[in-house]
Amino acid sequence: MPPISEPMPQFDCLLRTERLLLRPLRENDAPAIFAIRSNPTVMRYHTTTPWAELNLATAWIARNVAAMQSGAYLSLGIERTEDQALIGTCGLFNLDEQCRRAEIGYELNHDAWGKGYMHEALLTLLKYAFSTMSLNRIEADIHPDNIGSAKSLERLGFQKEGYLRERWIVGDEVSDSVLYGLLQSDWRRMNID
Repeated sequence: MPPISEPMPQFDCLLRTERLLLRPLRENDAPAIFAIRSNPTVMRYHTTTPWAELNLATAWIARNVAAMQSGAYLSLGIERTEDQALIGTCGLFNLDEQCRRAEIGYELNHDAWGKGYMHEALLTLLKYAFSTMSLNRIEADIHPDNIGSAKSLERLGFQKEGYLRERWIVGDEVSDSVLYGLLQSDWRRMNID
């Protein structure tokens, strides 16, 4: 398997699923991003507290766009094709070129939970990561109480690999972290792509 070229390529991709378009974020996505990241239910197990100001969404999008253009990480909006609504985000960050490794992150608007959108989006993102990007390993770090996220990861083939005590401090809450990993060889054995 060839290593990822150095430096990482600029990411300018559109990934399509049956119901979704995974695309780079745009400035006009700020209200949708703010709606997601200001919701305490969505942010319950996140590594930041819920946002209180729209300008945080605007700044976050600008950082993501710049990181995409430099190849630092892949950050995509999850757009529902039936109504072009931005319902979430997913991406790969902490890219390690030498080890062909990245971490995966994702979030979904609460109104879109339970409809299979995140599974559909992550399945497509993982196909891209293991084929086009030639990654060997993808890691996820979740709150131990986030049962929904754990089930999503396990359904995609991720394996629970570790438990880190008091890894995060978000607001006034100190929380542990569960680490998951998925290898390209596991993915290939699952015959998903």
